[in-house]
Amino acid sequence: MTASGAPRTGEGARRDARADLVELCARGVDWRLDASRTITLGPATRPAAVLVLFGRLDDAPSDASPGAVPSVPADLDVLLQRRAGTLGHHAGQVAFPGGRLEPTDDGPAACALREANEEVGLDITGVEVLGTLAPLPVPVSDHLVTPVPAWWTRPSRVAAVDHAETVDVFRIGVADLADPANRASVEHRRAGSVVRTPAFVVGDVTVWGFTAIVLARLLDEVGWSVPWDTRRTVEP
Repeated sequence: MTASGAPRTGEGARRDARADLVELCARGVDWRLDASRTITLGPATRPAAVLVLFGRLDDAPSDASPGAVPSVPADLDVLLQRRAGTLGHHAGQVAFPGGRLEPTDDGPAACALREANEEVGLDITGVEVLGTLAPLPVPVSDHLVTPVPAWWTRPSRVAAVDHAETVDVFRIGVADLADPANRASVEHRRAGSVVRTPAFVVGDVTVWGFTAIVLARLLDEVGWSVPWDTRRTVEP
């Protein structure tokens, strides 16, 4: 917001959104995960990284309800992809570009950029890495995943490169994700109890699981979220 309380727009909005993310990376984030997501680190646990890429990617504003999310610039987007339905883990889910660290990767940021280039053809020379966040455990696949927030300084064409892994690549408005009308939860039954995790439903796109956990916490931490009906649930 500007000092007058008006929504941030134009170059100032883009600069402020980037500054919000830089500040977040500097101070870190507590993911506040429930105990069911805890994994014991061991030889089988594989480090991985994902690229959480923000930017002003085109001139089309968000479809969020007018005035619903004044805290988020209407032209701010995040890059997502839909995984192939034939994969062994997280099949068909909407996800960030990313994957396992390889011995040749110089840390999580290098891994996230390499994977984004391999999966969606991203020109990494137009991407500014803003930092890294604390890794999150993904018990179902025994990975420890580091989110890597980044800013798209020079947008490039992206598309699914290997359809055995990725079937769709798209940019989604952050204001659309933060719109209360698009917020929900997914219920999971674990060890005899019901656990709720965040979800987003924007048009025909449902984001849940690891990706939604990261996005929901980022919205909260950066100050882009607004109150929503936490009782609403959807099927993944």
